[in-house]
Amino acid sequence: MIPLSLEVNIATQKMYLLRLGDIIREYDISTGKNGAGEQFGSEKTPRGLHVIRAKVGAGCPVNSVFVKRRPTGEIYTPELRARFPDRDWILTRIMWLSGLEAGKNRLGQVDTMRRYIYIHGTPDDVAMGVPGSRGCVRMRNADIIELFDAIPAGTRLLIKE
Repeated sequence: MIPLSLEVNIATQKMYLLRLGDIIREYDISTGKNGAGEQFGSEKTPRGLHVIRAKVGAGCPVNSVFVKRRPTGEIYTPELRARFPDRDWILTRIMWLSGLEAGKNRLGQVDTMRRYIYIHGTPDDVAMGVPGSRGCVRMRNADIIELFDAIPAGTRLLIKE
């Protein structure tokens, strides 16, 4: 099977699923509201070459709520949001990213994996196409399920401005 890869364009707020460099699917996304950057605590989206280190949530219902990569048993609703207005909603599926470039997005104070940067689902009313996350790559729930099912752990991802 021909390997797939991903590319995130922070400027256009798009993610592309690629096969041998050709775009086979395009997704609207939302990256870090603080822009691009790699520093721990910045809540910025890290740039550079990454790999999907782990996939979490296979088979969970749409809108399953995750905290620390574990399903809480809750299903997201507007009423649940009203009860927990400050929660960073990580829903449906998680693909945990790990940087591949030592000193840029791996190890020390720039380690993507230790920053807990994911591709994940988000409430359906959250705007896509504009930065708004705490550094992660947010996707619509239907899109994250489609992508999660299409690619294996180990898939490479380039994040660029």
